[in-house]
Amino acid sequence: MAARTPFREQLAAAQAANDSLLCVGLDPEPARFPGAWRGDASRIHDFCAAIAEATKDLVLAFKPQIAFFAAHRAEDQLERLIATLRRIAPQVPVILDAKRGDIGSTAEQYAREAFARYDADALTLSPFLGQDSIEPYLRHAGRGLFLLCRTSNPGGSDLQAQRLASGEPLFEHIARLASGPWNRDGRLGLVVGATYPAELARVRELAPTLPLLIPGIGAQGGDEAATVRAAWRPDAPIVVSSSRAILYASAGDDFADAARRAALATRTALQRAQQPVS
Repeated sequence: MAARTPFREQLAAAQAANDSLLCVGLDPEPARFPGAWRGDASRIHDFCAAIAEATKDLVLAFKPQIAFFAAHRAEDQLERLIATLRRIAPQVPVILDAKRGDIGSTAEQYAREAFARYDADALTLSPFLGQDSIEPYLRHAGRGLFLLCRTSNPGGSDLQAQRLASGEPLFEHIARLASGPWNRDGRLGLVVGATYPAELARVRELAPTLPLLIPGIGAQGGDEAATVRAAWRPDAPIVVSSSRAILYASAGDDFADAARRAALATRTALQRAQQPVS
């Protein structure tokens, strides 16, 4: 079996091929499906595959959220979907959004689920249980790991903005660990919300080269230009994720075309923000 291309190399190749910083989040809600598919959980794969087919040349990653599949007993459809993504968009890496966090043998099983069962290229994780909770995932060669750092929800401040005895906010401490002693083989990245551009800029300062997965644009109100100004550097990857604004751009039979238009508009906004201000 050929060696797996490391996730960061996959990300760079997809960014270059599609001239994109955009990730489409695949959060299927059958109640919002179009037309005759509405309410039909058996169409989860078909809906997500249609979105992926329409946007595959506009993105640098796809990000299925596992809860939207598991809640409908659709894990088999998630397996099929990732296989479909491999077929229709082999150049685009898949980030499984699961936010796992556990230790020992349980973490080993979560890692096996993500990387052996679903064959994801990267996974989101909670760092709350410490470095040893990350180790089982690092045993899967080539896979990327995004640690929650400064999330896009308002309640994230309840813990992430709390100051340690050193005076440093917890999210900054996580960024230092992920860019330093925890990142022995260079496969860690961070999740930082677009809804907090000042904190996003601070994380980029503390983790100057780590990939950042940035949710929060689109339906959550994050600004594309502010996000790129805060976090993008030529040698520092960012993965800017939008889900609902693209998936549900239309409730009609033109949903895939509408999703493409929304994705194209977002990709264009991100591209413009990369240009130097004259």
